[in-house]
Amino acid sequence: MSILVIGSLGLDTIETPFAKVEESLGGSAVYISLAASYFCPIINLVGVVGEDFPEKYIQLLREHHIDLDGLQIIKNGKTFRWKGKYDYDMNSRETIFTELNVFKDFNPVIPENYRDSKFVVLGNIDPELQMNVLNQLHNPKFVICDTMNYWIERKNDALKDLLKKVDMLIINDSEARLLANHPNLIQAGKKILKMGPKKLVIKKGEHGALLMTDEILFTVPAYPLENINDPTGAGDTFAGGLVGYLSKVNVINNEELKRAIIYGSVLASFCVEKFSVDGLLDLNYLKIKDRFNQFFSITHFEE
Repeated sequence: MSILVIGSLGLDTIETPFAKVEESLGGSAVYISLAASYFCPIINLVGVVGEDFPEKYIQLLREHHIDLDGLQIIKNGKTFRWKGKYDYDMNSRETIFTELNVFKDFNPVIPENYRDSKFVVLGNIDPELQMNVLNQLHNPKFVICDTMNYWIERKNDALKDLLKKVDMLIINDSEARLLANHPNLIQAGKKILKMGPKKLVIKKGEHGALLMTDEILFTVPAYPLENINDPTGAGDTFAGGLVGYLSKVNVINNEELKRAIIYGSVLASFCVEKFSVDGLLDLNYLKIKDRFNQFFSITHFEE
């Protein structure tokens, strides 16, 4: 079983009240791939970087059995860069700058040996490019899509065409309200499901996540943590843990979807405990399973 991940790779400068890191490894494709790698033996990554992308980060990804045949390295190009600053309220951040660089002209080309991937995560890029990726694939089993306010506002028609082709949409609560044009999350979710995706996950930051289908409504809290150092990439890590678990069990039903949501939350909890991707580097399935069991014990009750 393999997972295809399309998204950004970048160099992030992150400042919080506790510390600061400069030009650390980041990007949606990176967080998704690293999280998924603890469940799935083959992660196929498609993205773009410049020649200045550090070799140590290439090696780090390869050490997590992430295949880079789909990584474009642009000669004389500069890698995507982002700088953000968090205050004590980690739910909001200030973007200091965004430099798209080579990512501005990113046109995903899916290598032939990736086109049979059964699980696909379309990271947050132009919905027209996401559709182009789907058109290059051979009958994927489960397609997850991410998007953001920018595309909802500027490429709404293209996004709605895409939603008819995907199995799951993952967005945050403000994006759900914007896409549905409705303030109530439950009603917004129902409106979004009518746009095409069979399943919807609404991320609510420190308040957890909501899974909706035509059959079920399932909500989970965030895993309670005493120390949160850097929330960058938590949402993408959540998606990576979710798709990783689904690929491992290779079953898509209501019960496995619920477990996948919890595994996504567990991986996100590891992510935010450290800066950049550091919280995702020294895990193993036993550590992940142990936190899953702790999550279960603090949320389970009987009548």
